[in-house]
Amino acid sequence: MIKKIEMQICLGSSCFSRGNRDVVMYIRDYLKKNHLDDRIIFKGARCMSLCSNGPNLRINEKIIEGVTLSAIEGILEKELGNIK
Repeated sequence: MIKKIEMQICLGSSCFSRGNRDVVMYIRDYLKKNHLDDRIIFKGARCMSLCSNGPNLRINEKIIEGVTLSAIEGILEKELGNIK
């Protein structure tokens, strides 16, 4: 059985107001385009208590801070590239 990767994006008001809505849409499209929907559990999370460094993304236990729409593709390639 293949172990699933859990990815959570902070949807707290601070991260959301900094553009996480667009990042969420990009991640959904990325997972679908790369056929990763069945390997990755992607969901929103409540505040991760790192508001001043947000938007925040957690991949398994690793927290990535300051996630922007312009940076998300590189982050996903780096973190998920080996499972494609």
